[in-house]
Amino acid sequence: MRITGLGHAGMFIETTGGSILCDPVMGPSFFGSWFPFPDNRGLDWERFGKADFLYISHRHRDHFDPTLLERYVPKDIRVLLPEYPTDDLEVDLRRLGYDNIVFTQAGQTLEYPGGLKIMVTPLRAPSDGPIGDSSLSVDDGTASILNQNDSHPLDLERLLSFSKPDAYFTQVSGAIWWPMVYDLPQDSKQHFAKLKRDAQNKRAMYYIEKVDAEHVFPMAGPPMFLRDDLFRFNGWGVEDDSIFTDQRQFLTHMRAERPDQKGYEFVPGTQVDLNGGTIEITQTLYTPEEIDRVFEDKWAYLAEQRDSRQAEVLAEIETRAEPMAPAEMLAALQEWWEPLLRRARTIRTGVGGNVRFRIGELDMVVDFPKAKVREYAGEECIYWYTIPADLVSTNIRDHEIDWSNSIFLSMQFAVGRSGKFNEFLTTFLKCLSRDRIEYVENWYAEQSDQTEDAEIGEWTMQRRCPHLRADLTKTGKIEDGVLTCALHDWKWDLASGQCLTAPGHPIRASRVVETHPRGRRSPSPTRASRLQRHRTPRERVLMRFARLS
Repeated sequence: MRITGLGHAGMFIETTGGSILCDPVMGPSFFGSWFPFPDNRGLDWERFGKADFLYISHRHRDHFDPTLLERYVPKDIRVLLPEYPTDDLEVDLRRLGYDNIVFTQAGQTLEYPGGLKIMVTPLRAPSDGPIGDSSLSVDDGTASILNQNDSHPLDLERLLSFSKPDAYFTQVSGAIWWPMVYDLPQDSKQHFAKLKRDAQNKRAMYYIEKVDAEHVFPMAGPPMFLRDDLFRFNGWGVEDDSIFTDQRQFLTHMRAERPDQKGYEFVPGTQVDLNGGTIEITQTLYTPEEIDRVFEDKWAYLAEQRDSRQAEVLAEIETRAEPMAPAEMLAALQEWWEPLLRRARTIRTGVGGNVRFRIGELDMVVDFPKAKVREYAGEECIYWYTIPADLVSTNIRDHEIDWSNSIFLSMQFAVGRSGKFNEFLTTFLKCLSRDRIEYVENWYAEQSDQTEDAEIGEWTMQRRCPHLRADLTKTGKIEDGVLTCALHDWKWDLASGQCLTAPGHPIRASRVVETHPRGRRSPSPTRASRLQRHRTPRERVLMRFARLS
């Protein structure tokens, strides 16, 4: 088996039973903000486009590049479509003319001539993709690989039952706008950026340890920011206030944590040959000296890229819609969002307040409790966004249902908040369609966890993480009464049950304090259960929905 790096999360897999083109992206994406790092334009895209299969892991534009597909990938290619609960990715692909679709089933193995076996494992939680992220397992008898890209699977036993991977390809860099665009003091941004980088490293190391592949390849980032106004956010930031760890930085961290782990830089043109346990790595696009310069003299390399690629930045700006008049924009958002808000009862309760949007000359509020969009009139707000009018006008024109997949990951906006991160608000702005809202509301309602408990140390608690239902017996760690879930670094104070990371999402937990004569232990009620009857109506609703999540 041969795997060739295509940049970012892209790869070309050649097997005994055919070739698979995965997540090919040349960019720029997210309103012209993200470019693959390093530059991947010199690859032989004509050859890679003639693959036997196309696999797009999820809909985010740093994995799904319509312009590249239109130019290089024939319409009759077989498309491996993950089994998602909404058809957004399928609709996108069919709109481009790709109708030869293989409807994969979650965790089911597809077999093809030549000994080729393929499995696509989708994730479907509100924050996955959202409502759609996936990994790809491939085995052709000569080797087995796991391409996990951005996905954070919970059921690793089922995923790894396909076969033990010889090589493991996984995200180590961030894909988020926190804390860079937030209204925070500079020292706070630096502090939170370091915490975020550390959390990303911790999550990647968790998966590397559990997958236990002999060979590890960090990928799926970081991006290059080549717009003048975003250039300072590259890497860890000009002022150490950004989160984008590169391949070499992560490998340095991994070797300190696991000195015996074999890890390799995976850049455009890296060619990995696997056969019966042996590995050979060659570089087909960059020389080793050029790769050293990319990582060791990064800012000079990035400056050269910025100076030579401004035509691409300007070309993207030309595709945007003309800014709408304030009254016209307000009316369009009222017509679009208010019916969704009325359907989003759990989300409205979880947000529980007003959110202000300053969009060009429009100053408006989304009143989540009342499901209304109206002009701002001095109300107290829990979040406030400042967004250029042409970005919102373009999303209205294109009916872009996922603003994380456009405005937010572009980082061409600013935001502030009063209090903690509110996942319900972010989920709403990622799910701006009836299908997505209905799925999310049902997802929250179906995540019942009332009967499944587990003992971790001196605590009895619900087995599933209130955030995304990871198995806390495997991902949870308790220090000084604080539980941390390793997958996303969310934290809970077990004595109170309160989530320390975001509003809502409390945990059911009790400390084991007594031992019965026969050796059985009994839990002592925590403050969370004792105070349940004293909660406000809103707090009780949040508790109920959190338990169901």
